Amino acid sequence: MSLFKKKFKKDIQSPLWKSFYYAFCGIGSALKEERNLCIHFTVMILVVISGLYFEITKAEWMTCILLFGLVIALELMNTAIEATIDLCHPSLHPKAKLAKDTAAGSVLIAAIAAIIEGILIFYPYVSMFIS
Repeated sequence: MSLFKKKFKKDIQSPLWKSFYYAFCGIGSALKEERNLCIHFTVMILVVISGLYFEITKAEWMTCILLFGLVIALELMNTAIEATIDLCHPSLHPKAKLAKDTAAGSVLIAAIAAIIEGILIFYPYVSMFIS
């Protein structure tokens, strides 16, 4: 049996839950190491609490959940890109800087969009609450 067939057979027999386990390990590791990811999770928790308090609509919840997923997924991807670049090219290089900066920029764009959307969703509730 070839090496490829042995590897393929082994992968088929490994339980699906191992994939989830490794994914959650990655999220946990990133939460321990990455300040920005902790900030995103904290904001997500605050938005969920606010959404429950103000009883936002189903459509508003769907928007919030989509934006949570987008921002956190991009932050995880940014972390993976930065770690890979640091591993492959530890010295300063213009292309490495470009890759890291653009990955960080993608998170920033998504976070700004999420903030704007959050203002659009919560402003009416907060303004009624204050009045």
